[in-house]
Amino acid sequence: MALTLPLSGCAGSAPEERTPLVAESGAPVIIPGDPGGSGRTARPGERLGESEARVTAADVTFAEGMIPHHRQALEMAALVPPRSSSQEVKTLAERITAAQRPEIAAMTSWLRSVGRTPPGHDDHTVTQEQMNQLRTARGGAFDKLFLTLMIAHHEAAVEMAGVELRNGTDRIMRATAADVTSGQGIEIARMRKMLERL
Repeated sequence: MALTLPLSGCAGSAPEERTPLVAESGAPVIIPGDPGGSGRTARPGERLGESEARVTAADVTFAEGMIPHHRQALEMAALVPPRSSSQEVKTLAERITAAQRPEIAAMTSWLRSVGRTPPGHDDHTVTQEQMNQLRTARGGAFDKLFLTLMIAHHEAAVEMAGVELRNGTDRIMRATAADVTSGQGIEIARMRKMLERL
C-alpha cells in the first residue's frame, strides 16, 4: 500500500502520515512468532508496520530537493581527477563522493518507503553554463572554479538542511539534515582555506 503525501500547505504544517517500516536487503530482520512459536526472517521490501514518527511535507521536500542536489555535487566531483592540479582538491572530491553517494541511496529508499517516486537529476544550484566552464578549465584555474562553485553548492545544501531542521519531524530526515549541516559546514571552512592558498 503506497502512501501519498501532499506537498501543498506550509512546510511547518501538522504531520501527515506515519513512516512505514520496510525491511531492507542488508541485515536480516527477525519477526517473532506466536508465543512458543518460532520466528521468521522478513523478506527485503516487506512492510513491517509503521514507526511512531510522522512525516511532513517539509521532510519530503527536503529529500526530494537534496537528492538531485547531491547528484550535481557528484557530477562536479567526477570532473576533478583529470582536471585538477591539486592533490588536496582531489582528496576533497573523493570525500564528497564517499559522503554523498550513501546519502542519496538512503534518501531514495526513504522516499520509496513513504510512497514517493525519487526525483530526477535536475538541480540548478550550479548553472549549466558554470558546469560547462568547469568542464573546460584545467589546472589551477579548474581548482579555483571548482572550490568557488562547491562552496556555493554546499552553502545551498546547509540552507536546505536548516529548513528541514526547523520544520521537519521525521527522525531519519532530521538526522540526515544534521549530518549535512555539520559535514558540509566543515568542508566549507576547509574549501575557503584551500582557496586562499591557491
